[in-house]
Amino acid sequence: MKISVVGAGNVGATTAQRLAERELAQEVVLVDVVDGLPQGKALDMYESAPVLGFDTQLTGSNGYDETAGSDIAVITAGLARKPGMSRDDLLAKNSAIVGGVVESLVAQSPDIILIVVSNPLDIMCSVALAKSGLPSNKVIGMAGVLDTARYRSFIALELGVSVRDIQAMVLGGHGDSMVPLVRYTTVSGIPLAQLVSQERINAIVERTRKGGIEIVNYLKTGSAYYAPSAAAAEMVESIVRDQHRLLPCAAHLSGQFGIDGIYMGVPCVLGKDGLERIIEPELSDEESAALHVSADAVKETLAKLEL
Repeated sequence: MKISVVGAGNVGATTAQRLAERELAQEVVLVDVVDGLPQGKALDMYESAPVLGFDTQLTGSNGYDETAGSDIAVITAGLARKPGMSRDDLLAKNSAIVGGVVESLVAQSPDIILIVVSNPLDIMCSVALAKSGLPSNKVIGMAGVLDTARYRSFIALELGVSVRDIQAMVLGGHGDSMVPLVRYTTVSGIPLAQLVSQERINAIVERTRKGGIEIVNYLKTGSAYYAPSAAAAEMVESIVRDQHRLLPCAAHLSGQFGIDGIYMGVPCVLGKDGLERIIEPELSDEESAALHVSADAVKETLAKLEL
């Protein structure tokens, strides 16, 4: 197994480190345009191997020749948000960056599976699909795993319980219109509504939707990377180990939930072939309406690009 990570900034480098430490591949290649950056970070990570006890080889590169034969690539390349910026503000510049990255990766590894992390996430997935020529099951976006992790974290903080006992899922676009499925949220099987007032649930949902910008506002010169890299690694692990995990990921919809032609967060089963199938839980009228509002927001942004 060989995995490439494109972008050696905070998200990409931390993702590469997590993949190596979990030994999810024999080799991880870290790619970036900045001379010396991926080489230095890859060497630094590998020098931690004797301490942490992993045997994954790490290579840094400024080109794509070293990525040849990759089974999976995680794309984190692109500009990060700064205070006052929305994910949509990154649209034009990141679409050009991601498009070029995808073409270079596929030229070296025609059967690769792409996991897109770059923002605006749902749109960058469509860019990757268009530029790669790959089937849609091999182009998947990391968003819902991150959004759900934030949602679960906030619930754990509210209740003072372990995050491991919270089952939840956030669907929709990776933005302010995302849809936490409160009705399906449980704490060791107990519905959230039996444990938390509706007022506090609404506050948790709103904080989840603003989770990314909350961190951007704290950092001021960058955006989140610990949680995004953990979410990307979880998706990679399900594919590499053929775990068939049911995870909320950005998938290309072709009629599911009454939505067609866009990427959006939905329940996905991930295995060795990438996206194996999409699960459609029964939604209430209110949940379905919220999901379609989110889809309309994605479509509006996607329309700004000519793909």
